[in-house]
Amino acid sequence: MKPISQTDQIIEVLRNEGGYATFKRLNEIVDFSSWKTKTPEASVRRIVQESDKIFRIRPGLWALEEMRDEVLKKFELKEGDHQSEEKFTHGYYQGLLVEIGKLRNRKTYVPAQDKSRLYLGKHLGEITDTTEIPHFTHDFILRKAKTVDVIWFNERDLPSAFYEVEHTTDIKNSLSKFYELQDFYAGFYIVADKNRKEEFEDKIQVSMFNPIAKRVNFLTYDRVVGMYESLQQIDKVKW
Repeated sequence: MKPISQTDQIIEVLRNEGGYATFKRLNEIVDFSSWKTKTPEASVRRIVQESDKIFRIRPGLWALEEMRDEVLKKFELKEGDHQSEEKFTHGYYQGLLVEIGKLRNRKTYVPAQDKSRLYLGKHLGEITDTTEIPHFTHDFILRKAKTVDVIWFNERDLPSAFYEVEHTTDIKNSLSKFYELQDFYAGFYIVADKNRKEEFEDKIQVSMFNPIAKRVNFLTYDRVVGMYESLQQIDKVKW
């Protein structure tokens, strides 16, 4: 009996996973015991990138071409429809940030209005720790914090990091939120496509944002995916 090829093995795993999987998930469940390589993860990456039977939905997320329609329907994603693509992208990166935060033993929060957003077939409200924000400050500041896309809280229910996912909306709005939250010892992160880096750098230089200019970090989508794919090494990476 002819042994199953590495490509066919990955295709079968994707099929069993419902037609899609993250790169991290593939590396967790593919049986590498028969693979004669010291770097099976690199082989998986090469296969998903080169196979015409597999397509990329988003960075780090792959699906079977034969199940394209089924998978996209599950994600409520219509190719070429900007509204559905923005909604999916926003939820996808919110979900990745939640997963990374939980690995770092942080209590994770997403706004109540986002709890029904889809992330890999689940609603954000199902994977995050809470959609009810801890009462860590004055009400008028809390009203701003409640709208932040993802917040990580420490063991004392105080914020340790604020994340805003900016796909197409105005980055200035997120910077305004961070400005109001500047008194907290927490990190501020704008998460967006690398093509928006110049826009971010331009807006952070506006004089009103001087108090937070050196505290706000720009994270590309690829950077977030890379962190998610390297969760076992996350404590070695400085955020």
